[in-house]
Amino acid sequence: MTDDAVDAGALTFLSQPGLVRLWTAVRTRLERNGVQAIGTVRLAGLDSQEREALSLLLARPITRPVTTVQLAELDARLRESAVSLGLAATLQELGPPLTDRRAARDEAAAARTHLWATAEALAAEFLTDCAWAGQWLDETRRGGAIARQPAAVAADTLTQAIQLLSVLLPSSSSTPQVRTSSWGRGELATRITGSAHGLDDGTLLSRLVLRGIALAYGTEFPSDAAGRRALWRLASVTPDEVSSTVLTHGLRPTGHTWGEATLRERADHHLETHFTLRELRTLRLELPPVTRIHVCENPRIVEAAADAHCTMPLVCTSGSATTVVLTLLDTLAAAGCAFAYHGDFDWPGIALANRIVERYDATSWRMNAGDYEYLTMRTELHNTPQLPLSGALTEALWDPELAPTMQTVGMALHEEAALDLLLEDLE
Repeated sequence: MTDDAVDAGALTFLSQPGLVRLWTAVRTRLERNGVQAIGTVRLAGLDSQEREALSLLLARPITRPVTTVQLAELDARLRESAVSLGLAATLQELGPPLTDRRAARDEAAAARTHLWATAEALAAEFLTDCAWAGQWLDETRRGGAIARQPAAVAADTLTQAIQLLSVLLPSSSSTPQVRTSSWGRGELATRITGSAHGLDDGTLLSRLVLRGIALAYGTEFPSDAAGRRALWRLASVTPDEVSSTVLTHGLRPTGHTWGEATLRERADHHLETHFTLRELRTLRLELPPVTRIHVCENPRIVEAAADAHCTMPLVCTSGSATTVVLTLLDTLAAAGCAFAYHGDFDWPGIALANRIVERYDATSWRMNAGDYEYLTMRTELHNTPQLPLSGALTEALWDPELAPTMQTVGMALHEEAALDLLLEDLE
């Protein structure tokens, strides 16, 4: 506390419960009007404790359940009393610190004006004669995502977006030409942002840059990951298509390309295969009509199937329906394959299964209420350590009895609990 701070006795009086509503209302009014002790606050429904406290504070009787307090009167009363501080200083002592919301709004408005003026100047410098630049700035401003960022983050993001667009779209024509050289997305991100992940999918910066590329080439803004990768490639940026993979086993395509021949050979030798997005972009997968593809959640199932020399084709989501997983399943679906799915008996497992079942009209694979009951009984019989089921219930699209049964039993089961049964099916 400062030398002019309220003494302990006065602070105790001001902090009593009977004055809490007064200080709350006064604080709201002060913060709205520039921390000036002007105007009034109206208090209704006052109980006897509040009326007594207000009477002592204002030095006048408050006898009715409704009263109006003049802030100027309250300010003068506090200065003349043992408190010896004005209204604003008193509230500072009571805490928390006051916020001049009017000044904060004015400061934020000035910062926004400066931000967009700077962006326009940068666009004029780096995106000279680009017909789409004005529309890009206007859409970025109206979108609101930049305005929701802290001032420093907003300024950095806009500056980096303009720099990136000037590198990718240097042409002064209305529709830039495709470059003969290309950038790696991580390389480009490192150059502009200092981080190889600065242009990762889902970042605000990547969305702004992609919006600019779409406007420059007169294309629609993509709504899915495949469309975003295609748009990056249009600007000669190579997305990362090799770090994420999807695990498979037993795929035997019928085509005659070297890739398909390699897959058959690996299947014959009981070897699993990891596909990258880059491979899936160029790989042809021709399979016999209505080939049944089993889909599992955990890599352990694939490992066990390979060790057991199982022959049925198997795809593993590795616990998440990532882009590379869905790309492979989309390819197989386009080839006329049918799917059967098994995953963990827990709520995230049910949610993932729902995505696969709904997207591909997949059937359940030993994943109905009866399967769950059998596996839980076997777990209890063998005294296997049990996992409690936690989280919010998720209904199973393929079996309305599964979720209530799981909720009643309360046991979570990882996919490995059914390993022997799954291997029987895969043989």
